[in-house]
Amino acid sequence: MANEAMAPYAPLNTPKFIAPGVRIVDGPEIRFSYLGVKLPFPTRMTIVRLPGGSLWLHSPTKPDEALFQSIGKLGPIGFLIAPNTLHYWWIPDWKERFPSAQVYAVPGLERSAKRRLPAQAMLSNAPPPAWAGVIDQALIVGDLLTEAVFFHRPSRTLIVTDLIENFETGRIRSWFYRKLISWSGAADPDGKAPIDMQLTFYRWRKPLRAAV
Repeated sequence: MANEAMAPYAPLNTPKFIAPGVRIVDGPEIRFSYLGVKLPFPTRMTIVRLPGGSLWLHSPTKPDEALFQSIGKLGPIGFLIAPNTLHYWWIPDWKERFPSAQVYAVPGLERSAKRRLPAQAMLSNAPPPAWAGVIDQALIVGDLLTEAVFFHRPSRTLIVTDLIENFETGRIRSWFYRKLISWSGAADPDGKAPIDMQLTFYRWRKPLRAAV
């Protein structure tokens, strides 16, 4: 923990109740290479229990046997969601552990992924029958990032990844990272997509506004 750039949202690798039918799991910190710099990021998975009892796992975190077992006790894992072209890395590990789960991913990930992914269905603006009427979704296409945004109707929970970033600067140990996140516009309490990411949506701004 001492080497981590951010104070963790303890306990890690533990399902936490957020709303009826919705839990999150905070995972370990990762380092993401960007413009030659390795930036620290916390990780988080969202779990939705569908009406039939199966579980919908959004952006699965780093595999951990105790985590596998605790989630398995909540219900059968039916779906593994790669919600954008950055949040996909551990999908193969979860698929190996739960081979009956179906994988859904954003378009283009099959070409850009730096790790071989299992067979996947494509996410679009229309939810598949498995969660239609329970989880709505919209597909946001950009030059750097394509992301599917979800809305859990029963609990009125919006589920996003990088399109809204809201870092609590009090948890960031490095003054350099605190300044960087503040300058980017992704700091709590008014977090948003960082300015560099916003610029990559410039030629997609009309469909982006329509999706919002």
